[in-house]
Amino acid sequence: MASISDLISQAVKSAAGGVQIPSDIQNQVLGGLSSSVLGSLTQTATQPGGVDLIKNLLTGKTQAAASPVTALAGNLFNNNVLKKLGVGAALGSVLTGIIPKVMGGLSGIIQDRDGDGDVDLNDIILTLTGGGQKKSAGSSILGAATSILGGLFKK
Repeated sequence: MASISDLISQAVKSAAGGVQIPSDIQNQVLGGLSSSVLGSLTQTATQPGGVDLIKNLLTGKTQAAASPVTALAGNLFNNNVLKKLGVGAALGSVLTGIIPKVMGGLSGIIQDRDGDGDVDLNDIILTLTGGGQKKSAGSSILGAATSILGGLFKK
């Protein structure tokens, strides 16, 4: 199983495949999309009710375009990437429109991975860490934190 960073990167490349991104900013845009999606998931996970928002998005219960997780990713991308690159409104709108496609591409990645018959926090952690076998809560949480922090600081 790939890490969440790998899954996001794959979803970004897939969703951005049909969009004409100027070559001089392509790497910054693709990296910014990935960072914004990961940042949105990370920030949402730390908020009250955030785990449920992520669970609903990644299991497909909530449509990506209607999810507050997707909206946050769009805001992060606009503020941290597009404004710094000075991209015009038309291209910025097209690039921001990729985010719901990326989030939709992540839908369905969380399933019952620990074999307890439901999708819960442990399954989210197992997905984030790329695991598929039941682990103790302490090691799973540490692994998830390592995966998320590694994705944030990876350049």
